Amino acid sequence: MNARPAKPALRLSVQFADASHRALLPRALLLRWVRAALRAGPEDTEPGAAMQDAGAAHQITLRFVDAAEGSALNQAYRGKDYATNVLTFDYSHWPAHADVVLCCPVVAQEAEAQHKPLLAHYAHLVVHGVLHAQGWDHQTEREAQHMERLEVAILQRFAIPDPYAHGGDMPAG
Repeated sequence: MNARPAKPALRLSVQFADASHRALLPRALLLRWVRAALRAGPEDTEPGAAMQDAGAAHQITLRFVDAAEGSALNQAYRGKDYATNVLTFDYSHWPAHADVVLCCPVVAQEAEAQHKPLLAHYAHLVVHGVLHAQGWDHQTEREAQHMERLEVAILQRFAIPDPYAHGGDMPAG
């Protein structure tokens, strides 16, 4: 990884198409998770890339959806006919510009099945999605291990235990 690029400002949009967990997810908390994930920086930076848009801000939208919207998006963009926990639509890695879509019913089902607090699972998936927005991926075993280590370190800042410690799967992304 090259030298860390300049730290852009952040514009965060939060949308609740499914408001079932709205009270659990205050904007201030979501903002803290997003900022923590952005501190990891982009997976790979071309020399001088950070200076090209020195005045640009990160633009992240977190959208919380129901199973119907989650399934429709997963079908349209990944060819998978089911709702998944998190989808990241990244348009620029630095400054990060992305839509991160979290499917509330899937997140709740996974948290229950994995015996994790719902808030901790949301934190993990927000961090995971924002890392994808910066170009991090888990297509290979090496990439997956690196991304998992980053996620664990970021979550520890919030006293959230390792989400992979007890057989937790890598989120879809």
